[in-house]
Amino acid sequence: MEKKVALIEQTDAAFNFVEKLYTEVSYLIKQLEGTLGEEEEHFIIGKPSGYGISTHSSNGLDNQMVKLWIMRKFSIFFVEKEKTHVEKGQTVTKLDPGLKILYFRFILHGKDIKEPIIYAGVLSDIEKKQQGAWIKKFENIIGNIIEYNDEKPLKHQRILITATLI
Repeated sequence: MEKKVALIEQTDAAFNFVEKLYTEVSYLIKQLEGTLGEEEEHFIIGKPSGYGISTHSSNGLDNQMVKLWIMRKFSIFFVEKEKTHVEKGQTVTKLDPGLKILYFRFILHGKDIKEPIIYAGVLSDIEKKQQGAWIKKFENIIGNIIEYNDEKPLKHQRILITATLI
């Protein structure tokens, strides 16, 4: 019975810790959003599928997929308010010349890092490599290309797009 009580306490402590970590990161993102909203350019947070973050995850029950249940890394982006519009709670940002995206990558845990890391940069020179591709807006890129290929350097490594990370 003592083992069961200890397991329950450890599980509760672990979930409380992860929830606290995610809450602190969400406060940081909201602080970034507030600060960038006050700037002269008026940046707003990108919303590929509503007010959220972009991540590559799995719902699979296979042992290898269970590791993906916990978000260890994810990203957000900000775009100038004039360069996007909101439809049904989502931003729609066309790939126009001169588009610049403020990109933030949060890596909270990984085998090659000792502490959480936040990468920040500006994505610019974003172009589709192939005409007629399914990419119609930047939001397609963040969720379907960058998140699935996050280990690769961004500059000229994407199959369907090119972008420069400054």
